[in-house]
Amino acid sequence: MMKLLVVALALSFAGSASAQVKTPAPPPVAGAKPVTIERITVHSPAIEGNLEGESPDRAVLVVLPPSYRTEAKRRYPVVYALHGYSIGAEQWVGEIHVPQTIEGAFAKGAREVIVVLPDSKTAHNGSFYSSSVTVGDFETFVARDLVAHIDGHYRTIADRRSRGLAGHSMGGYGTARIGMKHPDVFGALYMMSPCCLSTRALGTPDATTEATLRALKSPADSASLSWGLRAQLATAAAWSPNPKAPPLYLDLPIKDGQPQPDVLARWSANAPLAMLDQYAANLKRYAAIGIDVGDRDGLKDDAEKLHAGLDRYGIANSFQVYPGDHTSGVAGRVQDHMLPFFSRALAFAR
Repeated sequence: MMKLLVVALALSFAGSASAQVKTPAPPPVAGAKPVTIERITVHSPAIEGNLEGESPDRAVLVVLPPSYRTEAKRRYPVVYALHGYSIGAEQWVGEIHVPQTIEGAFAKGAREVIVVLPDSKTAHNGSFYSSSVTVGDFETFVARDLVAHIDGHYRTIADRRSRGLAGHSMGGYGTARIGMKHPDVFGALYMMSPCCLSTRALGTPDATTEATLRALKSPADSASLSWGLRAQLATAAAWSPNPKAPPLYLDLPIKDGQPQPDVLARWSANAPLAMLDQYAANLKRYAAIGIDVGDRDGLKDDAEKLHAGLDRYGIANSFQVYPGDHTSGVAGRVQDHMLPFFSRALAFAR
């Protein structure tokens, strides 16, 4: 069956649409000291009142470094790490093999930081870390509500120069989006296989698929749909919300079997490659920006375009293509590249 118009996200996961992906862990590091994982709930005023019924009380995992309990006066930088589409924070720590990879990074010389992993899974499997009356303002949840809570409850260095933002896939998209718009909050960015940097059309409109989506009676009904159809609903809820279109409160990029250019234009307006020109000055404020992607990842071309766009504006950034697909190297990248990157880029207490 031909697909609806979809974003690049769906292209990257063709043939691998399960919610939980098994990923290899790097070898354990001898002598690694244990971290502490706390599971907390953070209330977000920014998510209150959304039309989709998403809870403003969000699960968050906080990983405290080995010295946190013994050095009571020490303060730490914070790395906020955003998960991808179709999983939540608990699945995310499984994919990146926390706590092993964080402990391993510290044992191999990365400076100790607090790592915060918020859950942004929704009725349609992902918020895209966007600002939407339908799904809620997850962008502000991360950039304001979550940061304020962590600074208020943990011994952080409450300064943008000591905050890093990272993410994989949809989380990489969230890092690009939030990073572009909130340089006053974060000081360094690291995007791992970022999705949705551009929007692309695949196939032609399919009236049967459209009918399936329009037959849903509530957002919760999407649980019975395929991964790809839920991804399209999640995209529409995030990027083309419509408070006058119950019961899903969103506009689809197809109506009566015909593509809707106005809806696709709203989607494109949320694509970081299209946003780059207007936010280039903000991106120049970051101490460091990192991007990586696997050489067999369908998202590689767009990641290369983002790197080239940053270079075009003279925005310093590191870019690496490594052997792997969309998820095969993610745990090792966290241990051996992402956390060491922030160890170099963030400001630590003297």
